[in-house]
Amino acid sequence: MNTPRLVPGAALVAVPGRGLALRTPDGAFLRVDTGEVPAADLLRLFAGADSADSADKADSGAGEADAPHDATGALDQLVAAFQDAGYATTHPPRDPTASRPPLAGTTLLLLGDRVLTEPVARLAADAGARPEPVDPDRLTARARAAGPRCAVVWCLDRPVPPGLWDAADALARDGVAWLRCHREGAHAWVEPAAFDADGVTSADVRLRRLAATPAHRELDAYWAAPHERDGAGHTAVTAAYTAALLVGDLVAGIDDPAGRATAPRRFLLRRLDLRDLTLTTHPVLPVPACTPMPATAAAP
Repeated sequence: MNTPRLVPGAALVAVPGRGLALRTPDGAFLRVDTGEVPAADLLRLFAGADSADSADKADSGAGEADAPHDATGALDQLVAAFQDAGYATTHPPRDPTASRPPLAGTTLLLLGDRVLTEPVARLAADAGARPEPVDPDRLTARARAAGPRCAVVWCLDRPVPPGLWDAADALARDGVAWLRCHREGAHAWVEPAAFDADGVTSADVRLRRLAATPAHRELDAYWAAPHERDGAGHTAVTAAYTAALLVGDLVAGIDDPAGRATAPRRFLLRRLDLRDLTLTTHPVLPVPACTPMPATAAAP
């Protein structure tokens, strides 16, 4: 019989003067009433001793007058209560090397500036993806040929030139995960990931940002202007942070074909201040298609 163990992330804590407490994997603390079972026995058991050994040790340390009655049975009942609550298991611990990486089988098509694509490729490969550089003019055909587990990540260390992402915006409708980021001055923008036709595209983000600022004419002109490197680009630290946000979005959504498991998260636009690593989030929704205005009769 396998020795009972606490589930990963759970821990028993001996609190001075208050007995045992259980720290759950979610970080909450629950008080444990061990009843007639000595707290040391429960700690020993979950540390790897079997129930018979724990009961024998408890019996040998107790006097005849206060010897526990049926210590083994009481300990087994206590362990069963942990198991019923989901905090203990008798299954052998899983081999971490045998677990399936979250991005296993995912083809990751990468485009953009190396300061960002290199850390994205490294982190995604650690999560099981197959990073593959691709030229912009071959992106659509390569993405559609890559199969159901394909994602595109396009990273720029500069503003997005007008029209650059127009073709890529259509990829999510074909089931290709579409993630992107770019930089405007000292701010990096990580746009919401799109996993299906209901996702947020780069065109949606532009329209929402223009609608949210009184300087919409100036912002539109800024996007349209050519931009030389301004010296405020990514460092290794800010690039790693940005790459982690992108790969985290991909891990969170790639196993759900529609990305619905993380619906609240998928509609967040994030802005990273490269000067102090302050991250702010902004909800953004897709812009619905407009119905054409009906033709009006000519005025008499």
